[in-house]
Amino acid sequence: MKALSAKQVALYIALFAALLFLILTILTNLTGKYSFLSLTLGGGILFISIYFFAIVFLNNFIFEKIKPIYRTIHSINTPGQDFYKALARKDIIAEVRNEVAIWAKNKANEIDQLRQLEKYRREFLGNVSHELKTPIFNIQGYVLTLLDGGLDDPAINKLYLERTEKSINRMINIVEDLEAISRLESGELKLEREDFNIISLTKDVFEMQEMLAEKYEIKLAFRVHHEKPILVNADKKRITEAINNLIVNSLKYGKKHGKTVISFEEADDRILVEISDNGIGIGEKDISRIFERFYRTDKSRSRDQGGTGLGLSIVKHIIEAHEQTISVRSRMGEGSTFSFTLDKARVK
Repeated sequence: MKALSAKQVALYIALFAALLFLILTILTNLTGKYSFLSLTLGGGILFISIYFFAIVFLNNFIFEKIKPIYRTIHSINTPGQDFYKALARKDIIAEVRNEVAIWAKNKANEIDQLRQLEKYRREFLGNVSHELKTPIFNIQGYVLTLLDGGLDDPAINKLYLERTEKSINRMINIVEDLEAISRLESGELKLEREDFNIISLTKDVFEMQEMLAEKYEIKLAFRVHHEKPILVNADKKRITEAINNLIVNSLKYGKKHGKTVISFEEADDRILVEISDNGIGIGEKDISRIFERFYRTDKSRSRDQGGTGLGLSIVKHIIEAHEQTISVRSRMGEGSTFSFTLDKARVK
């Protein structure tokens, strides 16, 4: 059954009182002392008086009961009179019902978000410990071997020390990548924007990764030849890092004799950058999580290649720090395309 509003309750009370008045008056008016007009006028005045009195009484009564609920929902610390004025022209019961429903929905959403964050926190801590555990155990094994006599064996002492250094460097890379993400998230790392030619920057990245591309037998190329420079306004160092991470990612997950292609297109006041490959691709269940820290679509292959699992997460934070977005589309066995935008250079 639908709940009645204060006005409806007041209306029923006034009607009941007016009808009762008329019935009693008619029963006692056998001599015809009161005319029909005076009875009707008296009943109308009584109806109006009781109606407005009941509304005021019910609103004040209900308000005093629901005020703690409202203050709980909105954390309101205003005086009661001021708070009442804010609701004076509203149906208080309907208003509170609506507010409670919205509040309950928001709280349910907050609980869901907290559960997701708690799940993410557990996964993150598990991933950090797992990533650090591997090089730590390697270092421990190499050091124990050297202490047990391997240090005097020229056949293994240098080899094990070199492997120890490699494991230490891996730990350093993980810590530095985590520090970079934390600084980007906190806003501590300020962008140093400047105008630069992104074509020239990409060529530099291609040169940096030339040996890795030869190792995987993958060709790096532009989709079209650009005769004129394409100027963007961004942090050159960070965008270099982002493009480099995406290029390296495409090489490590590419196919032998494959190709990684980068393209640039104008989109109003932005430049759309796309890095595509014809590699192994990303499954549908992995696409939504590809930018999470330490998330790997192929865990064994990633660790064998020495990645920290933080590259794409860093790329996402760099692009978002520029107030832009990054997306990915991919099909298993056909390759992947990462897309993001950058602001065009300022016209001088």
